[in-house]
Amino acid sequence: MIHWGGVIAGRHVVTRSALALAALSAVVTGAAAAARAQPAAASRPPGPAGVPGRPQRIAVLGFDPLGMDAEKVARLEALFRMELERLAGGPTPSRRDIARTLRGSRLVQCAGENSCLAAIGRKLGAELVVSGNVAELGDSYVVNIKVVNASSGGELRRIASDPLRGNPDELIDSVRVAANRLLAPERLLGAISVLADIVGAAVVLDGRAVGTTPLARPIPNLSLGAHRLEVRASGYSTFVEAVQVRFQKTTRVLVRLAADPAAAGLDLAGPTGPRPAPRRWYSSTWFVVGAGVAAVLVGGLIGRSLARDDVLECDAKPEACR
Repeated sequence: MIHWGGVIAGRHVVTRSALALAALSAVVTGAAAAARAQPAAASRPPGPAGVPGRPQRIAVLGFDPLGMDAEKVARLEALFRMELERLAGGPTPSRRDIARTLRGSRLVQCAGENSCLAAIGRKLGAELVVSGNVAELGDSYVVNIKVVNASSGGELRRIASDPLRGNPDELIDSVRVAANRLLAPERLLGAISVLADIVGAAVVLDGRAVGTTPLARPIPNLSLGAHRLEVRASGYSTFVEAVQVRFQKTTRVLVRLAADPAAAGLDLAGPTGPRPAPRRWYSSTWFVVGAGVAAVLVGGLIGRSLARDDVLECDAKPEACR
């Protein structure tokens, strides 16, 4: 069996769960329908070594499954073909057509070298030849694709995706991105939508002011990958976040600005030490002094009273002795 993307080998099929395969099948079918529904651009992209305005004839020699379910890879390959056909403006030869054309030729033994891939392309009447594989690495997947010019035999481009988890959506996005990167890299764009709870906050993306909230529409035509988003408003702490932009998708960011204590002059942290005990009225210095004076006066009166002589003089006051 031919191994277009590398060394000649029989396909190694690893049985995966039927549930995972069914999920991928459903998602791929929906993505393929969406790809067919999208109209091709009015002016065709030139692509690698292409001629502007003229559809390119591209031969896709298939994706080889390396440690991955062959049926799953075949579905990803079908989506890749549809995306390429939409971008190139013409059909690509099927696997059956390629096998029939190469029957009895030594090119069947091609192990993925650029020279023999170019020869296959010329025999098929194609300008570009695409080969690749999908490899499983633990619980991740990597998509490897290269494109060869059939006329010169030179490698025009090689694409290797970042390791992807087993999420079917990620695999499909990676395959569609690969197709566009081969033929229409200028279309690898996405958008960011900013929703804030403050009116009039300044929105800054990658150091460039893009408007104030609420933004009338998403921020369009952004390259794929991480972008630095800042939202600023007087009296509020600045919102900063790295936002991932995905292919032909709008990433929504919900911004909730928090009041800035320094700007508002507020001490929201409260006292750092224990609160002092309230001072009682009877601990006042004036109260202590007053109490002391009162005690002296009362003591004097009592002492004077006790010092009186209790002997009665009957001669002076006879009525007191009666």
